[in-house]
Amino acid sequence: MDILTDKDMERLVRSVFPPHPDDRRLGILVDIPREPVDDTAGWRERRNMSVEWYHTFKRIRSSLNLDDINLIAYPDVGSNNAELPENGFIIKGQLPSTSQDLIKSGAIRSFEDIFRNTQIIFAPTQYSATAPLKVAARLYKFRAATMPGFSIGMIPTLKLDYSEVNRRVLQLKERLDRALGADVHFVVDGDENLEVYFDLRFRTAHASTGRFPEQGTAGNLPSGEAYIVPYEGERDEASRTEGVLPVQIRDEVVLFQVRHNRAVDVEGFDPAARIEREHLSREPAYGNMAELGFGVLADLGIQPSGAILLDEKLGFHVAFGRSEHFGGAVGPADFSSPNEVVHLDRIYIPTTQPRVSVNSLVLLYEMNRGEIILEDGKYLIF
Repeated sequence: MDILTDKDMERLVRSVFPPHPDDRRLGILVDIPREPVDDTAGWRERRNMSVEWYHTFKRIRSSLNLDDINLIAYPDVGSNNAELPENGFIIKGQLPSTSQDLIKSGAIRSFEDIFRNTQIIFAPTQYSATAPLKVAARLYKFRAATMPGFSIGMIPTLKLDYSEVNRRVLQLKERLDRALGADVHFVVDGDENLEVYFDLRFRTAHASTGRFPEQGTAGNLPSGEAYIVPYEGERDEASRTEGVLPVQIRDEVVLFQVRHNRAVDVEGFDPAARIEREHLSREPAYGNMAELGFGVLADLGIQPSGAILLDEKLGFHVAFGRSEHFGGAVGPADFSSPNEVVHLDRIYIPTTQPRVSVNSLVLLYEMNRGEIILEDGKYLIF
């Protein structure tokens, strides 16, 4: 089994979070199941890993020029990118198996206090905390690496040459910044052709390179993608995003009807189609086209893990739901309750969607110029 030594961990912190003179405290943020039935083997492994990392960071604290290391736990929020609870717990002993025992395991602190007094955060959680930590980082000026679903099998990604990752991601960002739109052609079961046009006007892209040199920034680790929020129509002009978006959900292919950057209906009457149609009816904000993402790690030899955290960094993906943490217009207030807030990636790689592939993806620039970025799922620009 691949492991991270003390030297690896020191190198990881210095690579991901280049030293800043204000750095004093590092925190490891974990979520705890509310009920025993909710727990999983992967979740327990991740919590055990977090405790090991906590002790490692305590050992190398002086080498990192830090005053303190905290293990911070909170009750799980039930869905990816939902808002964090008001309070967390600074763990003094062992992590409890369920959140009911958190009060016995540590000292309660408001997240406002935690964020004001923590400069570096690793967040290997079950449910993604990327969205709320991005928002909080800007407010409290900490830096955070969010690691939802991280597993021991992903450790090789922490040893990548992130200079090459950085080079590829920045090439994609530069193109996305110039693009006015993206034409994406999908193939279902090798013969059915579907198309979605994504409106990229009025937007700039983001580069997730695995490094957070600036205070007030947060993002995923492992990293390796450029991403952009399609225009959502918040100006006077409607969004031009439109088409039929195929998504394989388990064994079924669901066809989302997209208009003005929203999935507004679903074709078909299979179980997955009925569930998705009901979800859109109940939560229209779920249908927002929240992100186009371009992962680059597959070409560097990284294999799928079955977890969104890593798999979205392998290739092209489209996200539904919340976007304001990426500079978009749809946020928690657009959903009916905090429990319904979601940012959900649909990843177009053979492991996750074997029945659906990207035949071509063309970025459209000014003067009617176009550039093929992807063809048959492979990048043409590197």
